[in-house]
Amino acid sequence: MKENVFDVLIYLFENYMGGEAEPEPDPDTIRTELLEAGFPQEEITKAFDWLESLAEHKPITAVSSPAFRIFAHEEAAKLDMECQSLLMSLEQSGILSPANRELVIDRAMALNEERISLENLKWIVLMILFSQPDEEVAFARMENLVYETMPGYIH
Repeated sequence: MKENVFDVLIYLFENYMGGEAEPEPDPDTIRTELLEAGFPQEEITKAFDWLESLAEHKPITAVSSPAFRIFAHEEAAKLDMECQSLLMSLEQSGILSPANRELVIDRAMALNEERISLENLKWIVLMILFSQPDEEVAFARMENLVYETMPGYIH
């Protein structure tokens, strides 16, 4: 079983984020559960670091005039044209704000992956929207997009 940090993030998202019925278990309990589920320790640590870094992000000030995004070479290498188009489409449809788009790009770049697939980028967007205050409508819209096209990730 070749699990990567992204698989751990999806598992955490589906099993722990958004559940209001039960109190959230402590991180050590979650780590133990992940190990028992077969995830490698190194990938678990990377996933927790990724989530902690997301929680530490400071809000980005939005631009007041219309702007467009030019991807740096490193970003374009990791996010192909299909991914870039998705980000622009989500922004134009109002699901992503420019500030959240930048946060999505930052978190995608933080993953130790050579390329980010379109499906994984959708999950990153979903996780970012979930983590941001006052983004419930955008989150619900994105959740529909993710779960319509990705039945294989549900555990």
